[in-house]
Amino acid sequence: MDFLPIERTAEAFQRPVTADEIQAVCRRVFGDDASVVSATELGAGMYNNTYRVAVAGQERPVILRVAPEPGRQYRSERQLMRNEFASVPWLTALAPLMPRVIAADWSHEVIGRDYMVQTHLDGVPAPERLGSYPRSSWPSFFNQMGAIARKVHAVRGPHFGPVAGAAYAAWSAAVTASLEDIAADLDSAGLDAADLRKIAIVAGQHRAVLDEITEPHLLSGDLWTVNVMLAADMPEPVISGVLDMDRTSWGDPAADWTIRMAQAKTDERQAFWDSYGSLDRSPPAVLRSRIYEARHIGAVRLERNRLGNANGVLDTYATMAAVLAELS
Repeated sequence: MDFLPIERTAEAFQRPVTADEIQAVCRRVFGDDASVVSATELGAGMYNNTYRVAVAGQERPVILRVAPEPGRQYRSERQLMRNEFASVPWLTALAPLMPRVIAADWSHEVIGRDYMVQTHLDGVPAPERLGSYPRSSWPSFFNQMGAIARKVHAVRGPHFGPVAGAAYAAWSAAVTASLEDIAADLDSAGLDAADLRKIAIVAGQHRAVLDEITEPHLLSGDLWTVNVMLAADMPEPVISGVLDMDRTSWGDPAADWTIRMAQAKTDERQAFWDSYGSLDRSPPAVLRSRIYEARHIGAVRLERNRLGNANGVLDTYATMAAVLAELS
């Protein structure tokens, strides 16, 4: 086997998968006689380990994604791969853009981690390709992002909270539980979570405003440029694939990461709103958006800590303080 893993330090969050483990997974999925020709680790993801694997006799390579060991998963990020698998039946509007699941294994009989084998999507990761297009063509890309987000948010669900996880009858309960889970994760990482707990208190005080959201809609959780593919050799950016929908949940579309990123700058991404539609700017909606922003900052703090970005972690405290000031 031609095996090309990414070399990481011993302290890195992502733990390696061995060549023998990849071979064992492929024999489980494709049969006892399956032989891996090559396995190349892909570096775009920051949570799961992801490999492009060529198997003898298979016409195309496949993608193998391996979740962190259960003991290394935060409360707020537990069993994300299982959550993504449970989301597939709700994402049929994006089916032409998404990889198909060939196999998913939560048994830990082959390796002590969840894993999923998916079809390989053609195209180039957007972060690698978008910058090669003239900026005059970027609005088209963000317009497509808006159309995709609109399709996701149009799906109505049975409860609030993760697609596969704790279910809540009220949106306020789901938001508060999420804030508390992130705060507990920050505690376990040795980080100060007092500001996030203040946000949880504010969310409780404004329960009635949060519960104006009465219908759960599907949230992508992490959809932005890093999780889309662009068609190769096109004269302008054309989104050809959508990846890693593992943080899906049911809630208020305004709480989605995609909406946060679409509002982050006043530049070409303004074309997002031409296809998505306008946001509610009423006082209750603005209050909710500040609570959502605090939740995003808490999650970013946790991720930056996981990635060893100490300066980035420190930056989140000033940002959170500004949000708290707006809520006081």
